Amino acid sequence: MTLKQNKNLKLYYSIKEVAQMFNVSESLLRYWETEFPTLRPKTTPNKVRQYSEADIKQVRNIHNLLKVRGFKIAAARKMINKNPTTVDKSADILNTLISVRDELKDLKKQLDSLQ
Repeated sequence: MTLKQNKNLKLYYSIKEVAQMFNVSESLLRYWETEFPTLRPKTTPNKVRQYSEADIKQVRNIHNLLKVRGFKIAAARKMINKNPTTVDKSADILNTLISVRDELKDLKKQLDSLQ
């Protein structure tokens, strides 16, 4: 039996990598950890944060609510605690819409360059 492995998939990401994914500062991620009990990355004995895919999903939800949709922290925390599956679906839909928008912008640029 062969095991298929995705070589691009990492088990853990550094705080720097996660900050770059969402274009936020590392200190903001640390602050979000204090405000959102669901966000708890693993820490090594040297206090180095290691974000799993599940942690990154939490960061994506928090980023979506705070930075994209403009929620206040208390409202975002309440929404995540009350309706976590709704928040997940909403973030997925928003990410899909953003990627479609970006593709449409690229197509428009290509069409404009032909004229």
